[in-house]
Amino acid sequence: MTATRTEPTAPADAWEDLRTSALLGTDRRPLPAPAGSPALVAAAAAVDRTDPATALLELAALTAVRRRAGARPATRAAAGPAAPADPRAELPVAAARRLAVLLGGRSAGGTLANLTELLPQWLAAARDRDYRPPAALVPGLLDTARARSELRGDVVALTGPLGRWLAEQNPDWRFVLRTAVPVPAGDPAGTTDSADSDDRGPDGGGAEPSGAEHRIWHEGLFAERVTHLTRLRRTDPAAGLDLLRGTWATERAEDRLLFLDALQDGLSAADEPFLESALGDRSKNVRATAAELLSTLPGSALATRMAERARSTVQLAGTGDALLVTPPAACDAAMQRDGVAPKSPTGRGERAWWFGEIIAATPLRTWTEDTGLTPAGLLALPVGDAGRGGRGDGGADSTWADDLREAWARAAVRQHDADWARALLGPAPRPGRGGRAARTSGAPAKLLSVLPAPERAAWTAAFIQAHGLGEAFQLLGACATPWTPPLSTAVVAALERAASSGTYPWSHSGVLGMTERALAPGTAPAVEALAADAAPDTAWAETFARLAGTLRFRAAMLTELDG
Repeated sequence: MTATRTEPTAPADAWEDLRTSALLGTDRRPLPAPAGSPALVAAAAAVDRTDPATALLELAALTAVRRRAGARPATRAAAGPAAPADPRAELPVAAARRLAVLLGGRSAGGTLANLTELLPQWLAAARDRDYRPPAALVPGLLDTARARSELRGDVVALTGPLGRWLAEQNPDWRFVLRTAVPVPAGDPAGTTDSADSDDRGPDGGGAEPSGAEHRIWHEGLFAERVTHLTRLRRTDPAAGLDLLRGTWATERAEDRLLFLDALQDGLSAADEPFLESALGDRSKNVRATAAELLSTLPGSALATRMAERARSTVQLAGTGDALLVTPPAACDAAMQRDGVAPKSPTGRGERAWWFGEIIAATPLRTWTEDTGLTPAGLLALPVGDAGRGGRGDGGADSTWADDLREAWARAAVRQHDADWARALLGPAPRPGRGGRAARTSGAPAKLLSVLPAPERAAWTAAFIQAHGLGEAFQLLGACATPWTPPLSTAVVAALERAASSGTYPWSHSGVLGMTERALAPGTAPAVEALAADAAPDTAWAETFARLAGTLRFRAAMLTELDG
């Protein structure tokens, strides 16, 4: 066996000896003897050792210079294959300059919004137009996505083959290889893109998970796994369920909870057996989530059981002109298995809590089919306590009426029932008249989410015209962005009223922050007019000027993307 020749180790040992002396102290560890090349030994011998601490620093300086001057260049690794070609059109020059500004987060002297908040909108627009960025901007995009995980899907799609190639060279960008991105509609493969885009099922239809998808699920971070499962459920619900079922027994309880919540995308009767088995899970929260998902399937066994319980708690009076409530007397084991907690986590009375949980989990068609009434007709009926006889002493304003309405609202959101959501919201408020939504804190925004986007925007615009911006934050958050021109106009008019009423901009800071990202860019002239009309050097003048500048910026960036 032939021994391998190695370089002398004395210089490295001398450096370690010096470092050890520095750590332990020269009073506990004497200075090392000179070592290394003759020149270094001679220089070290000339060092005055009267003060050991000073001598140690001088010896360290000599050794450091020697180490740097004598370093040999590393052997260059063989070059790997070049990045694959990207057939997409490159960004227009102006759009590329705009992207560089957004990545830098710069603003024009504080007259614009935080530009990092506009980057998601730019990325989505560029991705929709199927552009590729200039190669020089790809590293900046990857660094930004590394710091902001919510941007990763758009960034990975936009950077394309070059981004994946760079991720293979730089460990800091490995998240790219674990990020699955949906293929554009025109892709003939019709499956899910990933780092291994050629690793598909034998039929090219994505029946088998790709190598990247396998890595994401088995090696990815938890947030990446949840995102992957959610996306897979949107394209292939059965494959998503199989993926989760394969590792379910080994997942932690808190992870099982969020994975189970991801099943709401593409939820169907095919998921019922798995969810029924989850009703026996060790985790209380997992059991509750499984029950809630099953309650959104009107034909599920759990929904049927809840409907039977609901029929015994709410009945139409013999005269047909009232609803009578008989709340549950106890929460038995069967109710608990179906997701009804025996103790109220909200501090409400136990019977009211059980009542609300049963009604919220009951298919809404139960009420219309059993009574022959429409949702609006049922909501118009007075509600009384059957235990007190007849309509009770509170009529339509009784406590049970509020409990029943709140539970029906939860059911409408769970079951995405637009007819019930419209009935519960009532007609869009009119100026000078209070709307029914104003008395149900928090519920209107959730009910709005069930309605089509144009209807959401129209209802919210009417609400703002009637009530202003004070209670509109959650409603605006439920509207699709960018907001429609009528909704944008209503918001601008409400801001004008707020400014003239003497309030300060920070009273509406949440809405103002939203307007910078969501207000239609076409409202920029109206906002500029408000800035011009405001008293100079006031908070409102500055706020309107900033908003107008941001709207102009957004309009310009979208125009640039259109070439």
